[in-house]
Formats: sequence, C-alpha cells, structure tokens
Amino acid sequence: MITLNDFKKVEIRVATIIEVNDFTEAKNPSYKLKIDFGKFGIKKSSAQITRLCKEEDLLNKQIIAITNFKPKQIANFISECLVLGVILKNKEVVLLQPEGNITNGYKVA
Repeated sequence: MITLNDFKKVEIRVATIIEVNDFTEAKNPSYKLKIDFGKFGIKKSSAQITRLCKEEDLLNKQIIAITNFKPKQIANFISECLVLGVILKNKEVVLLQPEGNITNGYKVA
C-alpha cells in the first residue's frame, strides 16, 4: 500500500500531443509522441497504443501523463513521461483524457 504522501509525489498532468511518428525500432508496435505540458515544456514518450489509435486521431488530442518518472531508453529513443490509459482485456489501451479543454500542465489530483 502507498500513502497519500506517496501519491502526492507523482506528477500527473494534462497535456496535448503535438507530434506523432511510427516507432519502427521498438520491439512492440508503438508511436513516438511529442507532448506539450504548457509551462512544464515539451516531453517525448513512447506509447504502445497503435491498435486503437491512429496517428491522425492522436494529433492535438489532450491526454493525461506522469511527468516525473526517471527517463527510460526504449531502443534508440528516450521516453520522458508515461501516457496513461486503461488496459482492456484484449490488451488494447484507451487513453485517459480530461473532460473539456484544460490548460496544458494542470496537475491531476
């Protein structure tokens, strides 16, 4: 079990996907994403969401992501944040999104 103080250490923020590219070097089908966190800057992420999400549908989509994990190297790419989603029984991922248009960088509580 984690405590409320543990949870408060996790930076979960609203952001907008501003660039999407196929990540052909990844072991599992993935996209390379550039994500705008407003005053917190632009971060990169690798996301295994190709089964449900098309590149054109992701562009300019607001999402929820964790921004304070240690960067992780995936193939030749450094992932700087973790895009959050719900994993369905068939292993497809549905992205978490804010309701309405929220300012990039706002913290999720």
